[in-house]
Amino acid sequence: MSFRLKSITREDHLAFVRARPSVSHMQVLSWGDVKPDWRAESLGWFDESDRLVGVGLALLRPLPKLKRYLAYLPEGLVIDWAAPDLEQWLEPMLAHLKEQGAFSVKMGPPVAARRWSAEAVKAAIADPHAGRLRDVEATVHEPRAFDIGDRLRRMGWQQTEPEGEEGFAAGQPRYVFQVPFAGRSLAQVQRGLNQQWRRNIKKAEKAGVTVVQAGYGDLPAFYDLYVETAERDRFIPRPLAYFQRMWTALRAEDPDRMRLYLAHHEGEVLAAATMLTVGEHVWYSYGASTSRKREVQPNNAIQWRMMSDAHALGAGVYDFRGITDTLEESNHLLGLLRFKVGTGGEAVEYLGEWDFPLNKVLHKALDLYMSRR
Repeated sequence: MSFRLKSITREDHLAFVRARPSVSHMQVLSWGDVKPDWRAESLGWFDESDRLVGVGLALLRPLPKLKRYLAYLPEGLVIDWAAPDLEQWLEPMLAHLKEQGAFSVKMGPPVAARRWSAEAVKAAIADPHAGRLRDVEATVHEPRAFDIGDRLRRMGWQQTEPEGEEGFAAGQPRYVFQVPFAGRSLAQVQRGLNQQWRRNIKKAEKAGVTVVQAGYGDLPAFYDLYVETAERDRFIPRPLAYFQRMWTALRAEDPDRMRLYLAHHEGEVLAAATMLTVGEHVWYSYGASTSRKREVQPNNAIQWRMMSDAHALGAGVYDFRGITDTLEESNHLLGLLRFKVGTGGEAVEYLGEWDFPLNKVLHKALDLYMSRR
């Protein structure tokens, strides 16, 4: 089957996404509004009956002083990745983006490759010989993912090797931690938490920690904790304006697209987090906490409230987003992995991000620039 690709309206894009149970929050049109340094374009694939059968959000970043663009499709496309004619989907997109002036295309197929149960991850952390999660036998293998990867390579796509801490490098995380909700009651989800998690939730409740759903005016309170967290965990914080733009853009599309939660104790905000929802997929997006009063367990309290609300919204999965692939005790992100593993979910490896150089000279120059940053 051959497909015709063209730009589509916001309304058509959103209607297509709404008809599907799980689409990345980075593939809805409002995400383009969050990124003002990029030009957003909504792409639509049409079959021979002129029926819309796939969409993608392309973000185009201009090169300084040149009318050439890096095209980025984060956690996309929303197409049939298992289709035997995958080339028929991707080739029209490459041709269209080349016409728009793109010199390179980057995308992250939303295709899971391997899964590790919480028990398997805990065993890997405890194993002194296990240096990386990728080297540990997975609980579940997804054979079609490796077939898709082989087909992408044959088409000329190049898999991007992650830099820095796996799950926290530039681009989107290859390794994430998810708690499946589909077919489970909230009581069953709670029973899946480990003993420490259940104990900490009770401890927070007994100490008087209250978790509230907050509003736009509370973003500065979140931001103060976020900056403190950035200093403690050694990452560069985004500006407050970024989160204000996120709130305005995402909620204009859907009031439940983004929520903000604050954990209070005796008049003080101890933890804060944002939650994103598209269809049946819910993400814990950004989290922040203070080092003070950790004994009252505000982080467990806020996550359990968010998980409970996500379940009430009909979520099929609660996504904790990126985790480190490195299992050594010296890794400062290992504590965050242990925290997420305590929910009883599963670590998931995706296919990662892939590049297609449309202009090899400019693509190589960009690679060189990124490697020196």
